[in-house]
Amino acid sequence: MTAEEQRLDESHQRTKHWKRWGPYLAERQWGTVREDYSPNGTAWEYFPHDMARSRAYRWGEDGIGGISDRHQRLCFALALWNGRDHILKERLFGLTGNEGNHGEDVKEYYFYLESTPTHSYMKFLYKYPQADFPYDQLVAENRKRGKRDPEFELMDTGVFKDNRYFDVFMEYAKAEPEDILIKITAWNRGPEEAQLDLLPTLWFRNVWSFGEKHGHPKLGRAEDFMGAGVVAAEGSRYGKHWLLIENASELLFTENETNFKRVFGFASASPYVKDSFHEYVIRGAKDAVNPAQKGTKCAAHYRFKIAPGASATIRLRLTNVEPVQGALNPFDGEFEKMFDLRRGEADQFYARRFPQERSEDAHSVMRQALAGMLWSKQSYHYDVRTWLEGDPGQPPPPPERKKGRNHDWAHLYNADVLSMPDKWEYPWFAAWDLAFHTVALSLVDPDFAKEQLILLLREWYMHPNGQLPAYEWAFGDVNPPVHAWAAWRVYKIEKRIRGRADRGFLERVFHKLLLNFTWWVNRKDPDGMNVFQGGFLGLDNIGVFDRSQPLPTGGHLEQSDGTSWMGMYCLNMLAISLELARDDPAYEDVASKFFEHFVYIADAINSHGIDGVSLWDEEDGFFYDAIHLPNGDQHYLKVRSMVGLIPLFAVETLEPELIARLPGFQRRMQWFLDNMPGFASRVDSSQTSPNGVRRLLSLVDSKQMVRMLAYMVNKEEFLSPHGIRALSKYHAKHPYILPVNGNEYRVDYEPGESQSGLFGGNSNWRGPVWFPVNFLMIESLQKFHHYFGDDFHVEFPTGSGQQKSLWEVSAELSRSLTHIFLRDENGRRPVHGADEKFQSDPLWRDLILFYEYFHGDTGAGLGASHQTGWTGLVSKLLEQTGE
Repeated sequence: MTAEEQRLDESHQRTKHWKRWGPYLAERQWGTVREDYSPNGTAWEYFPHDMARSRAYRWGEDGIGGISDRHQRLCFALALWNGRDHILKERLFGLTGNEGNHGEDVKEYYFYLESTPTHSYMKFLYKYPQADFPYDQLVAENRKRGKRDPEFELMDTGVFKDNRYFDVFMEYAKAEPEDILIKITAWNRGPEEAQLDLLPTLWFRNVWSFGEKHGHPKLGRAEDFMGAGVVAAEGSRYGKHWLLIENASELLFTENETNFKRVFGFASASPYVKDSFHEYVIRGAKDAVNPAQKGTKCAAHYRFKIAPGASATIRLRLTNVEPVQGALNPFDGEFEKMFDLRRGEADQFYARRFPQERSEDAHSVMRQALAGMLWSKQSYHYDVRTWLEGDPGQPPPPPERKKGRNHDWAHLYNADVLSMPDKWEYPWFAAWDLAFHTVALSLVDPDFAKEQLILLLREWYMHPNGQLPAYEWAFGDVNPPVHAWAAWRVYKIEKRIRGRADRGFLERVFHKLLLNFTWWVNRKDPDGMNVFQGGFLGLDNIGVFDRSQPLPTGGHLEQSDGTSWMGMYCLNMLAISLELARDDPAYEDVASKFFEHFVYIADAINSHGIDGVSLWDEEDGFFYDAIHLPNGDQHYLKVRSMVGLIPLFAVETLEPELIARLPGFQRRMQWFLDNMPGFASRVDSSQTSPNGVRRLLSLVDSKQMVRMLAYMVNKEEFLSPHGIRALSKYHAKHPYILPVNGNEYRVDYEPGESQSGLFGGNSNWRGPVWFPVNFLMIESLQKFHHYFGDDFHVEFPTGSGQQKSLWEVSAELSRSLTHIFLRDENGRRPVHGADEKFQSDPLWRDLILFYEYFHGDTGAGLGASHQTGWTGLVSKLLEQTGE
């Protein structure tokens, strides 16, 4: 057992709370639904970036490279000033959903370099320009641009010309769970000496202004200790803490309170407010900080003049050990040794988890992917009932809120550390994103992965009717039901890694998932025909229409993907119930239910639908959505998209040796197959083993699969050099056009950013490559191969004349995805696109951003730049398939 594995075990056993402190700050709290108290839900405008430095947050805190306790009461982060900016850099800047030509977008460069699962060692890099940060230019230029134009990035402003920027590294090493060593090193990469002010900042989240009864915390300067400045923090949930600051020449104190004069136009009760450090450093307002050196927000102020190629370092220590006479020097030689020790332990831990035959570049990509996932934990607070009704002593929310966003989710009470998709662009949990996160996270921390899956099923998350919350902008939206799949995958990954199976976890999630499955059946199959609706189902703009809204034609859609996701859900629940039935025969009856329900769904998607129309088009050899109009007309929406490939995800093999151990299930299954011949044909029994007949449960038979794969692995259709596109390239020359009531609805192949404003325009499923569905496709091909074996071949790529097994096809797809991030033969990474700084500069080229999705032709990263969440699945692909 490595040292990090020992810490994970201590954390699991609760003998030491190694995860009590971590990177739990948001990177953007402003512009979120939680902080929005406007009448009409205009979150971006109600609390913009410009107000963030002056107005106290209600529900959370943000910062650069910061940490907090798991309840986000006591927080630490870094503020910076280059001597030119008109704003103290306390948080990352980006465009709102209405300012960006492709929706919200962070306009900064920062990188998660290292993290262990217990955060015993972490490393973060922020690249800070030496020129005046171009806030106004970024907003103005992006506002000019249309959907068909590229985004105007920070790099495009020229502020990094001649390397006139600082590389600011933040490192954390835990000597003990609450003894955290902090080192901040800034390098001047430019050709001239440059000023840099560093303000490591400690503060309490403001809960006292909103009626929470936790007492009023306080920070105050204590007596220096061995030459180090000391700040005492009282009122934390976890007792008293001290921040020790080496060479602290100046300590600043204020209150984490709203500057009412700036925000609302009337005087604050105290002159010491949230933005006092901004006023002190940039405007020279000496009276902005508290001379008594106490408050709820404090910072050490360092001013450096750094020569070209040189660096400056500051060292701090946040600890629950009181600095008293006789204690060891907090910054002696042991300080640096602890960093060396924790770095070495991190290397040892990851060496045990990943194959050593992978290249150095592949290991770097894996480490950065997992670092991004571990840094993307956030302490997420949202009590919807209080948010709707208002806080004591605060103005009541506008009455429109009572019937507005999330009003029917008043039971929801979130106060947990959750895995975020992207802590700037999406600083809130998303149900189906989270499921994919857990699969990658289970490689390094199965306990945290399981906790995440359990949380969303708890009664303070799950709706009383069984629905899972989607995301804070609309908890009632419907995401694909992949929770059961994730739970089953995490269960098996942990069993492989640790050599033991957590059946208690599996049973726990299974019972709650039964409620969610029932909600799907009752709400999304209203006619009881096993053909499901669902709305947009996470695929945003993939359809001809906005599938979450009433159709402009009237009528309704039968959704190929909605029905397929439910087929997959059935098989996931079947697999779990069969596993649980090994020890408890009661689960055999439940397994029989899911077996039969799946067969009914397989029959429905292929044969009839609600009005007698199969979703399988025999002429084209593809699945489509079907539209049913009020006058009784019905026809396919012939868009070749991921919607028509998702039926491949529902696949599972029933092995005879397993079935033989479950006599109750075996008897019922055989009765069903013998007495329901019309449905029994949906079960493939063509393969055998020495133990008997093997049975394949799938929505598609082998002939359908081959026809579908002919599209999927065709370079002129779905197959790109970097994975499977979400929409076929066929639609570049053949757009799908549907005239309705004088309007034209169309779907074009758009391999890059979205060219429409559908779903905000900040994501695009009409051509790019997306990791979650590609990952599921790879897994599905492996499952089909498991049944059909090495002798079953398909042409790959279509038209090449080359025949490959389904396993070989899955491996090719896996490598095409991992190669987005790996250097090619010319030393270039497709993810970086045409950005020469990232492609060629030695200080940039090995820094990886794990984007939300990728250009369908070039593989360049698009959308949210730090969505390591599901794109972090690249670590699993590198682990299992390699390069």
